[in-house]
Amino acid sequence: MYTSEALLDLETRAHWTLKRLLEHCAGFAVEDLDRELPGFGYPTVRRQVIHVLGAQHYWMGVIRGVVDAEDRDDRYPTVPSIEAWRAEVEAAATAYLGSASTEELNTPRAMTVWGGGQHVLAPARVVVRTLTHIYQHEGQVAAMCRLLGRPLPAGLDFPIK
Repeated sequence: MYTSEALLDLETRAHWTLKRLLEHCAGFAVEDLDRELPGFGYPTVRRQVIHVLGAQHYWMGVIRGVVDAEDRDDRYPTVPSIEAWRAEVEAAATAYLGSASTEELNTPRAMTVWGGGQHVLAPARVVVRTLTHIYQHEGQVAAMCRLLGRPLPAGLDFPIK
């Protein structure tokens, strides 16, 4: 059973690490943020982070009955623009979690997804999936940063304090 308090805690911790990741990436030249590196589904640092935010934006919309799957790559050309969007995505998720009851979060219901498909999903599990997705792609960005000669500093894992 998931509670809004527990999910808010996880949301806050995931976005704390994502914010720190973006602070690190602000030190890259634009051409490095957009340098294509082989072996990654999203081949640039910038596209990785935009994908993470786009996915959370999309799934939080699905929970609220809104399907918004537009590609936002050209709307976020710089780290400051990505950080502003990250803050918006976090605020939307936090607002939803702050108002959702335990029953709402844990009761599976039909949700419409991209292409008009319907799936029966529990909102809490959708939220948890968006959060694990952040860490999945943070790992990929960490590998990309190493390849670009600027490894991430220690301490960007899930904060346990």
